[in-house]
Amino acid sequence: MENRVFVITGAAGSGKTTIRNYLHDRYGMPRVITHTTRPPRANEKDGVDYYFETNQSFFHNHYLESVRYAGNYYGSSYEGLESAWQKNPYVCIVLDGAGAVTYKRKLGERAVIIFLKVGNPEVLKRRMEGRGDDTTMVTKRIKSQEYVRDLEMPAALIGHAYEIVNLDLTQTKNQVDQIVSKYCHPNGRQ
Repeated sequence: MENRVFVITGAAGSGKTTIRNYLHDRYGMPRVITHTTRPPRANEKDGVDYYFETNQSFFHNHYLESVRYAGNYYGSSYEGLESAWQKNPYVCIVLDGAGAVTYKRKLGERAVIIFLKVGNPEVLKRRMEGRGDDTTMVTKRIKSQEYVRDLEMPAALIGHAYEIVNLDLTQTKNQVDQIVSKYCHPNGRQ
């Protein structure tokens, strides 16, 4: 049985965390915990949602990929991926577009990429504000080069990733189920 990592990517507010949580709850996929230097949101916990790092401690890890996004560093470590695979051969992670491209390039078929898209950027802005993101931070983020880049599937993933237009959560979950069923059964095993 080959290990797989289901990579959820798309613009901020497209539903990446919701789908990651669905994969965890429905299929028992452990979440690969990533590192960031951004401050935690009110409901986030260190070592559960992210490893919250300082600008100094961030660089003490061994990364499969890392990126600077909207003024903060984000990255996933080799150790985090291996730790998740020790729990289950099927794991999930949320990455930006550049991270998803890196995973596909370095892990090949072991990386199953799901790109979430929402047609209207105003919907994304409302979702970010609705989850409690600071309004100033949201404005800065939607003007960032990275945000604009993540509105469309990266060229390097075309033909190598699944694209889901996430307008209706029930339909999105059904599409995710169809993708996962190609790799494993609902209990998370082949």
